[in-house]
Amino acid sequence: MSTGADIGNKGSLREIKAESSLTARVRESIRAAIIDGSLEPGSLHSVQSLADVFKVSRTPVREALIDLAGADMVEFERNRGVRILETSVHDLEEILVLRILLEVPATHRAAERIDADGLSALRQELDAMVEAAENGDEPTMMQHDRRFHELINTASGNTRLTEYVDSLRDLILTRGVSTVDNTRSLSEIVAEHEGILAALASGDADAAAASMKQHLVNTASLLLQQEGGRSSSLSLGWEDLVTG
Repeated sequence: MSTGADIGNKGSLREIKAESSLTARVRESIRAAIIDGSLEPGSLHSVQSLADVFKVSRTPVREALIDLAGADMVEFERNRGVRILETSVHDLEEILVLRILLEVPATHRAAERIDADGLSALRQELDAMVEAAENGDEPTMMQHDRRFHELINTASGNTRLTEYVDSLRDLILTRGVSTVDNTRSLSEIVAEHEGILAALASGDADAAAASMKQHLVNTASLLLQQEGGRSSSLSLGWEDLVTG
């Protein structure tokens, strides 16, 4: 089992100063450490070892871990500690299916509701994606990609959906897979988002939903092929789950 000394000063793992939102800050730090690999999938840690790293009591750490267990990022093992979970290929496929089922209708709804300020915010995120793609900066581009999707989901009027989709993205990131390879460049990903924004700006809900579906299908195909060598004919038939 890892100790505080073993995992201190790694990536997102660092001391947290006491504030009113301590549990939330501990949760965010642990979540970030899982995503960036500082807390490796399959590794086992005690609540005390993590509390030692953050220089806080056990209570906020345990509360944060309970939240993360609900998000399927960690699992408590009786009398042993907490295990950092690694998503299986099948789990990854199910997560991607959920994103398609949720985000395509949300995009259709957003096209009917989004205002000028919302479109302007999306354009800012897309411009930032373009700049990052031109610089070959995948991490920065993906931060703006994430915000782009958040804005669309929020524009649909369903805040809970926005939060849930964001947690699904976290589960995908714990795999360490990339949506970019030699068959799909950063500029191609940007172009997919350009199509989504153009449809939203025109108020064409069907076209916006179709563009989002195609983008997510492309992403799902690539991630699953990277992770498990799966072909484009996938077991859950998710390409036909949402029309649009």
